[in-house]
Amino acid sequence: MRYHDVLDETLICSRATDPASRWHDNIAIFAGEYLLATASKLTLRLGPDAVRASIDISKFIFVVRHSDWIPIMTDPSTVLYEVRDAKAYITLNRPDRLNAINTEMPALINAAVGRANDDDTVRAIILQGAGRAFCAGYDLKEFAEAQGEQRWSQGSVWDPIKDYRAMKANTDDFFTLWRSLKPTICKVQGHAIAGGSDIALSCDLLIMANDARIGYPPARVWGCPTTAMWVYRLGAQRAKRMLLTGDTITGTKAEQWGLAIDAVPANLLDAAVEELADSVAGVPINQLAMQKLMINQAYDNMGLHGTQVLATLFDGITRHTAEGRWFKDFAERDGFHAAVAWRDSGRPIPEGGGPLPPPTGP
Repeated sequence: MRYHDVLDETLICSRATDPASRWHDNIAIFAGEYLLATASKLTLRLGPDAVRASIDISKFIFVVRHSDWIPIMTDPSTVLYEVRDAKAYITLNRPDRLNAINTEMPALINAAVGRANDDDTVRAIILQGAGRAFCAGYDLKEFAEAQGEQRWSQGSVWDPIKDYRAMKANTDDFFTLWRSLKPTICKVQGHAIAGGSDIALSCDLLIMANDARIGYPPARVWGCPTTAMWVYRLGAQRAKRMLLTGDTITGTKAEQWGLAIDAVPANLLDAAVEELADSVAGVPINQLAMQKLMINQAYDNMGLHGTQVLATLFDGITRHTAEGRWFKDFAERDGFHAAVAWRDSGRPIPEGGGPLPPPTGP
């Protein structure tokens, strides 16, 4: 059966309204999700011309929206991809939002990493952010400030498995950087905070500007790092130092603690990353893959995946506790800037939520 034949059948199933035929809707959900993800990844890896002929994207969008599923269709300009001198450059490209994570970015990172691994000319992958920051975390204007039903905060009735599926999909997309057979190097200028630190710490090697900052401020309220990499990169005591306070540290401190492999003045950051990537690119792919697999296996033996499952479940819980709802109500009323400013000010987060502070705006 050809693509468009499957799509037509999926559309017919998705229009079923008879309660006795609800199983058709389930088929539509999973078929639509699978086909949409497949088409998106093929387009991103191979280019639109390779898949355009037999795919009607509008049908994908209909299936997904009709079944109350989040669309996976993406704008490729959100993440840029380029290959030069045996190095793949993956660039988070939302500089006007400090490269904050939107619904499109995780799948695009996944696709770009897959593209680099499929290219036999690539030896090393450099992950970077356009503009003055690497990544400022999830775009809270979209996920915290926005009102109404959406998968990150589901109103009074919370479905933990729906939440888990959504966030675990993002975590798995980020973690393609860790699972990549080719080494990944993250270049951090400005900030790598919250979800941005999840992405950065999924890379094999991290080089930071001395004055850049990394941390997980949502540890104070409305978040738990789903990749769980803080403890694996820093050990228990320093991971607790970061996550029990929500503090950030500089690139200089990150290097001293062993979180970053190097920290340099901002004007030397590009050169430092290129030097390391060139060194890696001189090693045969099979050698690179075997060294990575061996080291990563040690982390798997220490329960990395199980810890990520727990962290992802906890992340959903933190967004639906009384304190988490307080934070989202704050963001909806005054905007995410005001809510984050309170969170990061060091002022206590009200136990059990409590009343919101007086409005900050006119």
